[in-house]
Amino acid sequence: MTTIKSPELTQLNEDEEVNAEVTWEDQQNINSFSKLVSKYNDIEEQYEHKKQEKEYIDDLALELELVDEDELVRYKIGDAFILLSLSEVQSRLEQETSLLTEEVEELRNQLDSMNDKMQQLKTILYGKFGTAINLEKD
Repeated sequence: MTTIKSPELTQLNEDEEVNAEVTWEDQQNINSFSKLVSKYNDIEEQYEHKKQEKEYIDDLALELELVDEDELVRYKIGDAFILLSLSEVQSRLEQETSLLTEEVEELRNQLDSMNDKMQQLKTILYGKFGTAINLEKD
């Protein structure tokens, strides 16, 4: 019979072992940390997407500066393109930019708040379990 050893599971040395009993409160802290990490990752993905979208709109606004004012511009709404005047498109882009800026700022605040909570939980859990628990991203 062949034994397959998983690289993620490593045994602690005797001097690294911590014989701490996991209380209900500890388990709640571990669960809270796990939920925060999951939510953090989801919000971080949204944050990066919104930030990228804002950069695209900023680039588009710069490109529109080269367009003649009399020329109609194709503007995408949903799955359709409509022809609008340059000033109307620029106005809509300004609105989208300000909305995205607010969304990016709100997501950044949420990430910062969650990071603070995770740091507090890390302090508590590492204080009790030391190296017997791993709370770092791989």
